[in-house]
Amino acid sequence: MNQHYDMLRRIAEPMEMDVSRETFERFVLYKNLLQEWNQHLNLTAIIDDDGIFLKHFADSITIFRLNEVKQSKSVIDVGTGAGFPGLPMKILDNSIELTCLDPLNKRLIFLKEVTNQLGLAGVHFIHGRAEDVSRETSHRDHYDLAVSRAVAVLPTLMEFCLPFVAPNHYFVAMKGPGIEAEVKLNPKLFHELSSSLVKIEQVPDLDEYEHNLVLIKKSNATSSNFPRKFAQIKKDTERYKTLLGKS
Repeated sequence: MNQHYDMLRRIAEPMEMDVSRETFERFVLYKNLLQEWNQHLNLTAIIDDDGIFLKHFADSITIFRLNEVKQSKSVIDVGTGAGFPGLPMKILDNSIELTCLDPLNKRLIFLKEVTNQLGLAGVHFIHGRAEDVSRETSHRDHYDLAVSRAVAVLPTLMEFCLPFVAPNHYFVAMKGPGIEAEVKLNPKLFHELSSSLVKIEQVPDLDEYEHNLVLIKKSNATSSNFPRKFAQIKKDTERYKTLLGKS
């Protein structure tokens, strides 16, 4: 396990984040629980120790490369799945008030067990679809930061995530290669969602795959027109995939 500890420390050091032994032991317990529960639930296709530490934990904490993320205290992880990137963020910076949102309750049951076992406070769970929950007053235009590592094209993620963000705060999408093409799919959506692209930061030296942090700032409250109904979003998502040459 020492190589995993050294890897997390190496990644966290340039971000001026500290991975203590206690913090690392929480990651180890998280890894063990993920492997155990994954035997019964389809939480992740990555099940080996090296893969979990690199492709889930290390990848998730690279989001702290952005100062805007470090300064955010209320965070919602939209489509959290097995807890990425939100829970590794919380493990590394316990001061974060984290909300995990997912449409599958069985995933949230797993995450509740993880947070209980890790002794983490200030973690909340919402079972629901983003397009429904973001219209609730207690969540709309509310959070310092929305994050998502969900596998969806950028315009779709923007429509799901930006309604949660408070004005003058941020959404970060964690994306792979080809992000420049995704940004161009629907440029008018930035205006319609009262937002602007701040930057795309490529994460260096993580693994053989390209990783990008897409930082988007929201300037005003989201129009009541968004998010649209799921059927409309899904139709556009299929169109975006066709334009990108994806099935």
